[in-house]
Amino acid sequence: MLTYDELTGPERELWDAFAEGRHVDLRPGGGGGEDVGRGDEWGPERTVRAEALTTLLLGRGSGLSGGVAALRLAGARITGALAWEGAEIRHLLHLDGCRLEQRVRLDSASTLAVAVVRSWLPGFSAPSARIGGRLDLRGSVIEGQGRNAVELIHAHVAGGLRLDGAVVSAPDGVAVSAGGIVMDGAVICEDGFRSRGAVMFPGARLSGGLFMGGARLEAPGGVALGADNAQVSAIRCNQGFTADGGVHMRGAQISDLLSFEEAVLGGSPRSLVATGLRVQDLDLRCATPPAGSLDLRGVRATWVQDDPRSWAPEIQLEGFAYDSIRSEPDTVGGRLEWIRRNPGYSPQPYEQLAGHYRRIGHDDEARRTLLAKQRHRRRLLPPWSRFWGYLLDATVGYGYRPWLAGAWLAVLTVLGALVFGTHTPSPDKPGEGPPFNAVIYTLDLLIPIGGFGQRDAWHWTDGALQAATYALIAIGWTLTTAVVAGVTRALSKN
Repeated sequence: MLTYDELTGPERELWDAFAEGRHVDLRPGGGGGEDVGRGDEWGPERTVRAEALTTLLLGRGSGLSGGVAALRLAGARITGALAWEGAEIRHLLHLDGCRLEQRVRLDSASTLAVAVVRSWLPGFSAPSARIGGRLDLRGSVIEGQGRNAVELIHAHVAGGLRLDGAVVSAPDGVAVSAGGIVMDGAVICEDGFRSRGAVMFPGARLSGGLFMGGARLEAPGGVALGADNAQVSAIRCNQGFTADGGVHMRGAQISDLLSFEEAVLGGSPRSLVATGLRVQDLDLRCATPPAGSLDLRGVRATWVQDDPRSWAPEIQLEGFAYDSIRSEPDTVGGRLEWIRRNPGYSPQPYEQLAGHYRRIGHDDEARRTLLAKQRHRRRLLPPWSRFWGYLLDATVGYGYRPWLAGAWLAVLTVLGALVFGTHTPSPDKPGEGPPFNAVIYTLDLLIPIGGFGQRDAWHWTDGALQAATYALIAIGWTLTTAVVAGVTRALSKN
């Protein structure tokens, strides 16, 4: 610990102001707007040793009474290491527009609010720390220099994290590593926040939400934003949010909104990986189509909104469940195109969509969806099964268009009546039976069950007409079988 006599002029000024929590500004004229990245050029009149700050916060500070003492310093070049691992710091630390030579290290420390704003520093480490107020890094430039830039693994921050306007770089590591963090306030990475390297919150508990509107994350080919298994009240990656790399939220639980409205997702073969996600409201209205795929397998959402103009080229939908889904425009044809972007064949996306249409009273759309499911499935069947599928489709629409059977019956009746009406058959028993009627005779051939007495009362001596009767009988049995099979399939499975 330093004594007062060992302090430099700027350090004594800070010492004198500390007890009353007064602000010390070493910038010429007390103004801002400087390039803190060139702070290593500042002279002795603006230089403060890290040891002096340690003396105030851990030495002299521990003997002060009251809660007004605070370290508020602006425009200083801080030499040496702010290494306070495991320390208990009972006073506010607020650095503004400063240049720090070494990382801030608060590993396992306990402290009140910490602010290092509009400053330049080579990293900030506080794993397993307990910060009783807000951690404020707004507008700062934080360069990892060979390691993670901001490390907050398993930290507990009561007042939230502010990174709005900050530039965090870790080309060889992780820009923000906050796995398992517990955050009572919000995490705000907006207003020009930029990261070079991943921003990671795996297993985090963010009760105040994660806000990244307008942020730009750069991790080409890797993970730009990770929140696997996180518990978050809301995540807003919107208003121009850009991820040059994947967004991973596997197994996350979001109690309110996850929004990608007007976001740009790219830089990775898989733009969004959200398998097993649980969310109340899901907004997928991106500004442009994601460059990679969306993995929504096993996602459970109450309400979903998307935009056909921003659908990804591939959308994995197996197990994706929702209570309501809508887009503008929202048509069953468009939604089926959305399902076809799911690789391979899976019945669940079709059945899920049909269930949605039923819940909102659109039964026709539900039947059309299930018909599309059968047609998709048919393409995977062997030739004979495909033939039977085509027959079911043409005759009754796999049971979802039973009116087609009536249309076929009407057409065939007209054709039969035209063919048989121009000729006179021979009676089986002359003088007995009903008079010949070409329409009733055709219906008697087409309907295999029951009868109208025409088929058994007349026969043809002309070979072509006799063949026509056999053909209509066969068609009638085929049509009846298709109707029974199709309707049974529709009723039993759907």
